[in-house]
Amino acid sequence: MPIAPPPADAPSWNPQRPSRMPSHRYRPIWDRVPVPTPGADRGWPDRRVTRAPLWVPVDLRDGNQALAEPMDAPRKQRFFDLLVSLGFKEIEVGYPSASRSDFEFVRSLRDLPDDVTPVVFTPARADLVERTFESIADFPRAVVHLYTATAPVWRSVVLRRDRAEVTRMVRDAAGLMAKLAADTVRFQFSPEVFNLTEPDFVLDLCDGLTDLWDASPDRPVTHNLPATVEVATPNVYADQIEHLHRNLARRESVVLSVHPHNDRGTGVACAELAVLAGAQRVEGCLFGNGERTGNVDLVTLALNLHAQGVDPMVDFSDVDRARAVVEECNRLPVHPRHPYAGELVYTAFSGTHQDAIAKGFAEHARRAAELDVPEAQAPWSVPYLPIDPADVGRDYEAVIRVNSQSGRGGVAHLLRAHHGYDLPPALRADFAKVVQHFTDDTGREATPTDLLTLFRAEYVDAPIPDIAERHDHPEATYLRSTTGHWSVR
Repeated sequence: MPIAPPPADAPSWNPQRPSRMPSHRYRPIWDRVPVPTPGADRGWPDRRVTRAPLWVPVDLRDGNQALAEPMDAPRKQRFFDLLVSLGFKEIEVGYPSASRSDFEFVRSLRDLPDDVTPVVFTPARADLVERTFESIADFPRAVVHLYTATAPVWRSVVLRRDRAEVTRMVRDAAGLMAKLAADTVRFQFSPEVFNLTEPDFVLDLCDGLTDLWDASPDRPVTHNLPATVEVATPNVYADQIEHLHRNLARRESVVLSVHPHNDRGTGVACAELAVLAGAQRVEGCLFGNGERTGNVDLVTLALNLHAQGVDPMVDFSDVDRARAVVEECNRLPVHPRHPYAGELVYTAFSGTHQDAIAKGFAEHARRAAELDVPEAQAPWSVPYLPIDPADVGRDYEAVIRVNSQSGRGGVAHLLRAHHGYDLPPALRADFAKVVQHFTDDTGREATPTDLLTLFRAEYVDAPIPDIAERHDHPEATYLRSTTGHWSVR
């Protein structure tokens, strides 16, 4: 319970008081590391995303290490097959020096599709680099991903090395990689905790490796800049990415990649702004699995592009199949309110929402007929539905459901869609009250079967005089046609 009065400079309309939480213990990012401040030179706010970046799922490595029960080989294979079927072309397949099971799974993937490149992950340590290259022996192609922590706190607390020592460690490992690699192997480097590392140090490390690995446009190096622990608003990450995008040497020979986490709940926004700022590649997991609050969610990112008219270049036209495989392999549920894929995300219970959606469907059908195109091809503009549920394999059965929050529009829509009863306005209002009593009394949803039962009890099985006495329209005559449709006059 707050104990202090409102701040002296608080406006009269805001009575919030200081909490008991020790917020003074934490420092903003600007007090921890230099942050680029481009000012008027900032370019990313004025840009638009017009093409998808290269998506790189890390479920089999980063996502897997965050599971209470890591995937066994059959689950990993099923997940890999899903990723290939969805259209991902670069897939991080494991950390082969971490365990025998990871090593053996990577070795099992030698028979790869011609256009899919596996990525393997290694720390900057000679014996682990060698073990990693052993796992990809005879692969037709691969990316070897080298990482080390670079942020000041990690250098002092975890590595106990200064900048010069970290640089030597990274360059020694990178030199060994260059000696071991065939021409079909490309290189990737992640300055771990990039977003809390001094920008000049990141540039020194990355430019040094671009030179050491002799990157070229035909064999580019990937520099991957992780927000390993999300610590600032997404615009700060965008400024950091734009600074690197503008200042990296041999930029045409570098694929600029990002790997946002979701500690602040803004991983998707960080990735989207990073792409505006110059990122060409995004690492993440399907449905946002990962350490702590997870990696950035590639499903949401891809379908956000789809909703803006940009082809995401991966196929979620059957998102429920993808969700089922991921839930089985991760043994974690996808939330019912998860964007685009959750069980309830296309469902409206509110009366005003239902009315708008029902009218939107009718208008969409009218526009499609006017354009002489199938409804599935007509431009989409339906209230409360950012995309057509059919685009991701959903039908319209659960778009409108009726509970105590619902109104006449939703009730009428379900009767028409499921039973062919097209109620006129007066009867819709009258029957909505009947349904409201039912949902209030039972405390549960009214199914289409319930609605039919209630409707028949009120208007079909009851004598006409009784109906007039029991409802708000005693002067109305209720007529039922031979097709079961009703009218009021």
